[in-house]
Amino acid sequence: MVHRDGIGNAQKASAIKKWINPEERVTVQFDDQGNISAEVTDCTDQLVSLALDTAVPHMRQKISLPLSSVEISEDYSHYTRDPDHPLKRKRLMLTAHGKRPAVVY
Repeated sequence: MVHRDGIGNAQKASAIKKWINPEERVTVQFDDQGNISAEVTDCTDQLVSLALDTAVPHMRQKISLPLSSVEISEDYSHYTRDPDHPLKRKRLMLTAHGKRPAVVY
């Protein structure tokens, strides 16, 4: 999976749903912030729900992004972490068009 820019929401949702696992993380890139570690909590054919890491330990920012504003690719700078599955030397990267929503503490 290289940069998947011209695919439909159903194909994006199918690729993202494989990453719904509390033991796994994905990388999220916004226009103003990059390399954010996140957990995929849900995905439909319209929205992907994420729990983004914040500067405060053990506090996550929960957001939903429309799949139409998300591109998917692979992040080769991180590996998977679920001990019950074989190690993969890459993980999913979501590139969201727009700025990261403000974190409310």
